[in-house]
Amino acid sequence: QVELVESGGGLVQPGGSLTLACAGPGNIFHMHYMGWYRQAPGKQRELVATYIRSGYSEYALSVKGRFLISRDKNTVNLQMNSLQPEDTAVYYCNARPLEVPSGQGYWGQGTQVTVSA
Repeated sequence: QVELVESGGGLVQPGGSLTLACAGPGNIFHMHYMGWYRQAPGKQRELVATYIRSGYSEYALSVKGRFLISRDKNTVNLQMNSLQPEDTAVYYCNARPLEVPSGQGYWGQGTQVTVSA
């Protein structure tokens, strides 16, 4: 079992910024995909950003230009800028090998992000 641990969530005002971090064992970062998902109350979990082992990254349209996913040693970070109330959700870190479909693989326990005045 691979353990992923998220941190950095919290309460922020609209327009503010937060940086989430996902820490795991060293071998987790040999996985092909590392990503961040989020789930708002009453909604399905959605993919926010993906970091691919080659260094390429992809973003959901709703966060493109505001969020930045990056890798630093044994963490994968999600820098979130210009946060809006609709970004409020539990954010989950995910890791999966190349052959595992999106939405599956290893998960962290989640960290709450609340954007509110």
